[in-house]
Amino acid sequence: MLVLITYDVNTQDAAGRKRLRQIAKQCVNYGQRVQCSVFECLLDAAQCRTLQAKLCRIMDPEKDSLRFYYLGNHYESKIEHFGVKETYMPEDALIL
Repeated sequence: MLVLITYDVNTQDAAGRKRLRQIAKQCVNYGQRVQCSVFECLLDAAQCRTLQAKLCRIMDPEKDSLRFYYLGNHYESKIEHFGVKETYMPEDALIL
């Protein structure tokens, strides 16, 4: 299923900047960054629970926000893209 993960981390202190880097690093391990604090991740249920647990351990619930949007397996018709960046389709071949 395609999961859209968004986060907002309070970076007013060094601890917040560290949390921001740690959350971004975990998200990169599971998906593609599509905007600064937005990732599209193609996950199965177990991967999704694992990633949620990791991110919830990193974040400070008193200062930070984390959202998961479940777009499901038939996500192609649920995404519209406008603007500069190319559209990212998680199941397409990746050419390096």
